[in-house]
Amino acid sequence: MLYLIATPIGNLGDITIRALEVLRAVDIVASEDTRKTGLLLKHFDIHKPQIAFHEHNEQQAGGRIEQILREGRSVAVVTNAGTPGISDPGFTLVRRAIQAQVDITMLPGPTAFVMALVLSGLPVHSFTFRGFPPRKTVGRRKFLEVDRTSPHTLIFYESPYRIEELLRDALTVFGERPAALANDLTKLFERVERGTLSSLIAFVSQHTTKGEYILVIAGAGTSKKSKTEEIEENNKSEDDEDDEE
Repeated sequence: MLYLIATPIGNLGDITIRALEVLRAVDIVASEDTRKTGLLLKHFDIHKPQIAFHEHNEQQAGGRIEQILREGRSVAVVTNAGTPGISDPGFTLVRRAIQAQVDITMLPGPTAFVMALVLSGLPVHSFTFRGFPPRKTVGRRKFLEVDRTSPHTLIFYESPYRIEELLRDALTVFGERPAALANDLTKLFERVERGTLSSLIAFVSQHTTKGEYILVIAGAGTSKKSKTEEIEENNKSEDDEDDEE
């Protein structure tokens, strides 16, 4: 059996009883970071051999894991925090296991974007999780543009090094919208800052940014016109004037 196990995103008390039971029972633990997983296992007095499974060796390690499973042994997959496959390694291994007709299951648990969405105070009945945007401005704006007219609440992950740039590009593409910025969820200094994109830019520019952020933005229909929309409207007006002439 292949087990995908969600692990705490901060507070170790969030691990489930079932997760601990399976980690104690499997033959091998496949880890995104064996050092960090080692600390988790040590905290709960679990002693299991580990193999590295991360974005840089996903294909090679995936083949090794498949062979282990074919030999009748069980493997637990864990990432640094949260749910495997959600902006973390896991998707390719699930596909591989399905194709190999290997039994696979998942142990649910913490997922940072779900917690951020609920705490944001923005609509939760429909949302789009977009993960990490591109690092460069041009690619990032094109990435955001895809959801400019979406009515769904939008969710993004970003590093502390680029969160201000993401907020500024979001303001340019989406216009002024209600939004929330979550950081250090489940940890001692957990914080969720709510306001508008402009107010969040001001907040980030005045505070030291540490750790990964989750940005939640209200869907279309809640904003003032974005710069993109203003340009489109201006172009349309000019076209209409040309038609009249």
